[in-house]
Amino acid sequence: MTTNRTSAEQLASQTKVDPYRLDAKDVLEPPTTFVGKLKYLGPGLVISAAVIGSGELIATTALGAKAGLVLLWLVIISTGVKVWVQLEIAQWTILSGKPALEGYGHVGPRLIGRAGWINLLWILMDFAKVLQRGGIIGGAVGALSIMLPVFGEPLSTPSLVFWTVVALAVVIALLVTNKYSVVEKLSVGAVIIFTVSTVGLALSLPFTDFAYTSTDVLSGLTFAIPAGTLGFAVAMFGITGVGADEMTTYTYWVLEKGYGRYTGPNDGTPERARRARGWVSVMRTDVLVSWIISTICTMCFYVIGAAILHPQGLVPEGNDMITTLSSMYSSTMGEAGRWIFLIGAFAVLFSTFIASSASVPRLWTNTISILGIFDWQNAATRTRIIRVLTVVFPIIWALSYLVIQSPVIMVQIGGVASGIFLVAVVIAVWHLRKHEMPADFKSNNFFTVMLVFASLAIALLGIYSVFETFGIEIGA
Repeated sequence: MTTNRTSAEQLASQTKVDPYRLDAKDVLEPPTTFVGKLKYLGPGLVISAAVIGSGELIATTALGAKAGLVLLWLVIISTGVKVWVQLEIAQWTILSGKPALEGYGHVGPRLIGRAGWINLLWILMDFAKVLQRGGIIGGAVGALSIMLPVFGEPLSTPSLVFWTVVALAVVIALLVTNKYSVVEKLSVGAVIIFTVSTVGLALSLPFTDFAYTSTDVLSGLTFAIPAGTLGFAVAMFGITGVGADEMTTYTYWVLEKGYGRYTGPNDGTPERARRARGWVSVMRTDVLVSWIISTICTMCFYVIGAAILHPQGLVPEGNDMITTLSSMYSSTMGEAGRWIFLIGAFAVLFSTFIASSASVPRLWTNTISILGIFDWQNAATRTRIIRVLTVVFPIIWALSYLVIQSPVIMVQIGGVASGIFLVAVVIAVWHLRKHEMPADFKSNNFFTVMLVFASLAIALLGIYSVFETFGIEIGA
């Protein structure tokens, strides 16, 4: 009979084991109380750091500036709908011990190695996401250039190039060790800093010249889409909350945190099933906390953009995006507010840069193994490839920004690509649920209904995104 190790012993040895290999000696009893579960949170906070930077700060604020409060309802739906797909794929990961891309390969037909059509679609999506990640770097570098405009004027090419090189060097130095704990600590710190500052500003607006009322907020819950804002709205739906790439990435962080390893290999015993239910419950708590953070931040960014930028006719564009957004703070809090925003914006965008630089190399390394180039279970080779890609990818993203230099457009392109790929993820989730999910783990009627609702909403998003891609007009 397997002897469960204590929490302290298990956590102490976390860096010495392979998180992608299930071993009976690594099992750990799950916490049974809410407070106990909080001690094991982490993957969701890393995802929060990733999504708050790109979607909430850039796309959501831009939409609020363009449309006003009338699309507030879409913010709530955007963050709340997709989380049910995330819960389902993460549950499969804990039960199987495999990350999402492996599951996508189970949806036939297989085309190259173990790769199915969804894996190849992911590759295409990630090429489009290069622009989005470049936009995130551009936002962070722009904030640095405004605060410390070395080698030229703020946002001048020499200044942007200098700070881009510095940012790349710092990120690569932090992540080349390939440790999950580093990513988690940096992400949590950045989320706390910017969430507090953003919520504080949103709540202070009613006491300024840019006050909004309860009537204004209610007007944003009428399910209307103003003319000229549909493209913005679709991009926001695709990029805010957990997008296709974030819910895919989440499964890797779930395994590296230990939820799958603590559950142990599937030996068919009641004890294993009980542990699985316990760690799935921990995962759901992790997702719940990250969803609350993402929803609050998204609503705050949207309200700030709608209340401050929209009345002034200011819409974030090009390299002036950071300057425009900083006016939200200087308009209400003076020069001190502007500096608070710039520091906070850099923190959250840089944390997104870190999260992407840590996650994408893992996904591409897994993809390479699925294509049959190497064995994913070979931990030494896997680690070497991840480290090489951790250096290469950030450089590619940074170059894309320096060439295009339009963070808002770059982020929106990535958002549309995510919307299309979301449909494929939904198909994979239903396939895995039908063929590989134990009956006991799909018997919750409420979860099933919400998954159906989420799937339908995402399908509509995907249809629109495809039409938009091919220039087919379906609305104003």
